[in-house]
Amino acid sequence: MKSARTKKTGPAKTPQERTPKTPGKTGARKKDAVQLQYIKLTAGQILEDYRLCFRSRQASLLGRKEVMGGKAKFGIFGDGKEVPQVAMAKAFRKGDFRSGYYRDQTLMFALGVHTLPEFFAQLYAHADVEAEPATGGRAMNCHFATRSLNPDGSWKNLMEICNSSADISPTGSQMPRLVGLAYASKLYRELEGLKQFTQFSRNGSEVAFGTIGNASCAEGMFWEALNAIGVLKAPAVLAIWDDDYGISVPNEYQITKGNLSELLKGFSRGDASAQRHEGTREGFDIYNVKGWDYPALVDTFQRAAEIARKEHVPAIIHVTEITQPQGHSTSGSHERYKSPERLQWEHEHDCIRKMREWMIAEGIAAAAQLDQMEAEDLHVVERIRDQAWEAFQEPIRQEREAVAGMIAEMAAGSAQAERLQQIIQRLQHIQHPIRRDIMVAIQRSLLTVRNEEIPARRKLIRWRKEQAEVNYDRHNSHMHSRSAESALNVKEVKPVYSENSPLVYGFNILNACFDAILARDPRVIAFGEDLGKLGDVNQGFKGLQEKYGELRVSDTGIRECTIVGQAIGMAMRGLRPIAEIQYLDYLLYALQIIADDLSTLLWRTKGGQKAPVIVRTRGHRLEGIWHAGSLMAGIINLVRGTYLLVPRDMTRAAAFYNTLLQSDEPAIIVEVLNGYRLKERLPDNIGEITLPLGRPEILRPGGDVTVVTYGSCCRIVLEAAELLRQVGIEAEVIDVQTLLPFDIPGVIGKSLQKTNRIVFVDEDVPGGAAAYMLQEVIEKQGGYRWLDSEPRTLTGEAHRPPYGSDGDYFSNPNAESIFETVYDLMHEVNPGKYPLFYK
Repeated sequence: MKSARTKKTGPAKTPQERTPKTPGKTGARKKDAVQLQYIKLTAGQILEDYRLCFRSRQASLLGRKEVMGGKAKFGIFGDGKEVPQVAMAKAFRKGDFRSGYYRDQTLMFALGVHTLPEFFAQLYAHADVEAEPATGGRAMNCHFATRSLNPDGSWKNLMEICNSSADISPTGSQMPRLVGLAYASKLYRELEGLKQFTQFSRNGSEVAFGTIGNASCAEGMFWEALNAIGVLKAPAVLAIWDDDYGISVPNEYQITKGNLSELLKGFSRGDASAQRHEGTREGFDIYNVKGWDYPALVDTFQRAAEIARKEHVPAIIHVTEITQPQGHSTSGSHERYKSPERLQWEHEHDCIRKMREWMIAEGIAAAAQLDQMEAEDLHVVERIRDQAWEAFQEPIRQEREAVAGMIAEMAAGSAQAERLQQIIQRLQHIQHPIRRDIMVAIQRSLLTVRNEEIPARRKLIRWRKEQAEVNYDRHNSHMHSRSAESALNVKEVKPVYSENSPLVYGFNILNACFDAILARDPRVIAFGEDLGKLGDVNQGFKGLQEKYGELRVSDTGIRECTIVGQAIGMAMRGLRPIAEIQYLDYLLYALQIIADDLSTLLWRTKGGQKAPVIVRTRGHRLEGIWHAGSLMAGIINLVRGTYLLVPRDMTRAAAFYNTLLQSDEPAIIVEVLNGYRLKERLPDNIGEITLPLGRPEILRPGGDVTVVTYGSCCRIVLEAAELLRQVGIEAEVIDVQTLLPFDIPGVIGKSLQKTNRIVFVDEDVPGGAAAYMLQEVIEKQGGYRWLDSEPRTLTGEAHRPPYGSDGDYFSNPNAESIFETVYDLMHEVNPGKYPLFYK
């Protein structure tokens, strides 16, 4: 299709576009139904679709006014996409999943999983899941999610609802999880062991519907996900809402040839419209349909979804000639970058207007009838908006009055009565109060009477403390699971050894663990680069694909972003994926998805959705710039909500896998690269051992200095501790074991209380993970109280390690540098006892 934007007056009207004389005006007989190619629709169904589209449009228009009037912070709406979305909804079935973006409000209304009151509650950031069940007021408007979980964190029966995975704003980021949402259907259909999990699938007949805007199709995630879906033959139906622009940037700057249909041809398995596929399941069915053509849209979605549902052939529906009547968002105006001719074309091709014209032409309704319905529906939407605003404001106004009353009580007995009355007046004159205004007034009032002992002051302080807990729940809760399956609830099961426990290589430990895991739980699916046939580059899965099949232990392409996205989608459908990222450095490809989607999922839905993904990777001490970076500082600070586990050997890594598979939380496990060829005793109960999270282990007791580290540095620190012993220094060496969470019982703080000196050793860059650990101990555990010397950090250099063993030695902490760092500390304490013999 040639872009409508490039023509001064828009494309010429085709015969079916030209509006014939309307039966509503000529008195032609009204139709009771319309038979389309793949579905018959009654006049009542069509009218209901139209009214829903109209109400959705009014919600968008009124939503913009609410932002401009100061009642909401920001608005982004789905105007212009209404008709394609009611068409999509007709193909959606209970059990299906959506992975979309912030233009899909009409689809959500049509599915009955999002209502107009909830739409306005979200616009106002109403922090109550009863009013705003998608996110509890945590995400901006038009960010949709259904509640997959019961209040106790257990799974609902997902086959009884139309499901929507929780939206995120980063463009294209809905695509990686779409891979897993669709692929899960293939697994549920083809793996016999999964047939029992009927709350998650009906023999794999579920379709994952994706939606994306045309401009986001320039993102790498779009193409990577598309390729993965095609390779996996996963039943996804992806709709591209194409309005020719990405904010102000037209398609010619976004897409080669300015036309996505041209680019997508290589993904096609044949001519979908002519049903010429030559028996192949390779590739996608690709459709192109106008966004204003209601009957064609309904037929297209019906056909695409039916084929995907039955045959597991994915589809792409390129919906063109879509308009965006209010522009991108409330932050700007599209009149600034669209020509008058383009704006006129959009007015004429507005999908609601075109649907109205078609309905009148078909004899489904008369113009006067539609006018009356529209007037009624506008009134309905306005009433719902007002009710939603009142529901949002009334509790805040009540809190304001309660606080004003307590401040007035203080004023009655205060020498600062006049100033307190001014605070009350300012608070009460705020037209649209929010809770921040109340907290500011409380703090200013307490500051005003800070030198007075007034009984009412204690009452106000108590009220603020109580509300702090309530507001924490409103805005900060559910960073981690609150369910009985929380990873923090898993009890330790220690390894059991006997005379028959063999001494084996580290990779054999993991291999035995994964074998036991796959045998006991059919929901566990492992996949990654070189994981299947080869058994991973370090042989942890050696022989397990042959034993459990290609669907349980799978190879993937080089696509880290969608490996993690695939895991997220699968986990949201009840599976337990272990997603391998071959090296820690490669995690950067997937870090955005881990940070923005996986790590925030439970929090941003306030306990409504979860994805217990295990990301398996390996790192530390391998030589070379791109295979030896620690990256811990970035990971720690970007993945809050996902646990970060750093076992020093493979027995502990195995225990962590077992722990996480008993929990419902996501985590990254970083195995130590140089541990695969080191020997360990294989526990007799390898499939049962567990290791609690957030529990450091004291590897070597000592009374002079505490040395804190993790992972591969443990071995080097222990070597340095033996050197220190030779000069009379006893170092207590502690392995933190998990960085997120960090030392829950305060083991390190207790050690510091004994030694009064501390050194943090880490391979990360200066100011990275070592600084994080220092803050945790010195600040949060109150370790500053026990210090007799300044705390020290010993880290890697600011750059990555160069290639070669010397590059590693001179870039990272080594036994000699650790020795000298600790010895220097002790020299400051007692120069006579510890003379500097090396300087």
